[in-house]
Amino acid sequence: MIHSLFLINSSGDIFLEKHWKSVVSRSVCDYFFEAQEKATEAENVPPVIPTPHHYLLSVYRHKIFFVAVIQTEVPPLFVIEFLHRVVDTFQDYFGVCSEPVIKDNVVVVYEVLEEMLDNGFPLATESNILKELIKPPTILRTVVNTITGSTNVGDQLPTGQLSVVPWRRTGVKYTNNEAYFDVIEEIDAIIDKSGSTVTAEIQGVIDACVKLTGMPDLTLSFMNPRLLDDVSFHPCVRFKRWESERILSFIPPDGNFRLLSYHVSAQNLVAIPVYVKHSISFRDSSSLGRFEITVGPKQTMGKTIEGVMVTSQMPRGVLNMSLTPSQGAHTFDPVTKMLSWDVGKINPQKLPSLKGTMSLQAGASKPDENPTINLQFKIQQLAISGLKVNRLDMYGEKYKPFKGIKYMTKAGKFQVRT
Repeated sequence: MIHSLFLINSSGDIFLEKHWKSVVSRSVCDYFFEAQEKATEAENVPPVIPTPHHYLLSVYRHKIFFVAVIQTEVPPLFVIEFLHRVVDTFQDYFGVCSEPVIKDNVVVVYEVLEEMLDNGFPLATESNILKELIKPPTILRTVVNTITGSTNVGDQLPTGQLSVVPWRRTGVKYTNNEAYFDVIEEIDAIIDKSGSTVTAEIQGVIDACVKLTGMPDLTLSFMNPRLLDDVSFHPCVRFKRWESERILSFIPPDGNFRLLSYHVSAQNLVAIPVYVKHSISFRDSSSLGRFEITVGPKQTMGKTIEGVMVTSQMPRGVLNMSLTPSQGAHTFDPVTKMLSWDVGKINPQKLPSLKGTMSLQAGASKPDENPTINLQFKIQQLAISGLKVNRLDMYGEKYKPFKGIKYMTKAGKFQVRT
């Protein structure tokens, strides 16, 4: 299974390595560095790289490559899912997953990795179990450990480890019992020159924060569960019940967890919440070009679009840009040719626009193609797929918990061609 794990930063330095079976030389990462050089962006590095004696499987998150080394044939998604679980665990333990934080907590990192894999096979990957095995670092605990020479390793086996619900510890008690669910959807789309949708899909997740006393049994039902396609569940969900009734029935883990992730790829179900009007022209034998874009809302059910950020990689022939935004601030980097416009909120009564001229290289031919426009945005209290939670019920406990559902839509890779 997994022999070794290397953590590599964006400048290509291996800043942490962990070996489970046998020590694999760092030189194996040379194949990874070759692939990294060929890829134009970090996201484009192939997730699976074969070498003469090993396979390198990697994920890129928080500007860090997590590279697993395996020697035998293994389902690649199994390893990739485990690597994502490692990143999520670090985030859960330390608040953020970054190179400085991992270096500062290197002892806890090694202890957690030792528990997550046993002889190269995943063992404890549930956050609740890990936190009982290895206590998360606090300032007080760090000071005590330094003085006494003790470690963060717990002295008892986790209570949930041997039960039928290993993701939940026993004897959980809270004074305030609450269950909150966040439905977060990310829309990836390519819009062509005329405003038609070339491709559009939604990646959605339901993240939960459940703090309930005892051993509650929850059921969550949707108004329109048929929308959900290609669903991936947390192990706590009873799959048979979902298949027969389209109801989520589960005993939740304690604290934060991802209940499910889903995919909506049917073009007719994906509403595009923004539109971009653009007029970008380069004239032959002229050192000036026109640039004008306007951003507006579309199919947002009356909700406000906020956090709008427009970026565009301009052609090499553009020397400078003289632009005036109707709102927000813009920057143009003459070296990288990257235009950024921080729009903020969109007011439907007064649509934001960015207009002006471009200075072009004298004597240079007209660019072969117009630049593409990339958008980032957020819409609170809206799930763009139309997914709605119907009700949340609790069984097995007597008290009444606080319940809440929040929706959010944001842009993933949202591109408009001009």
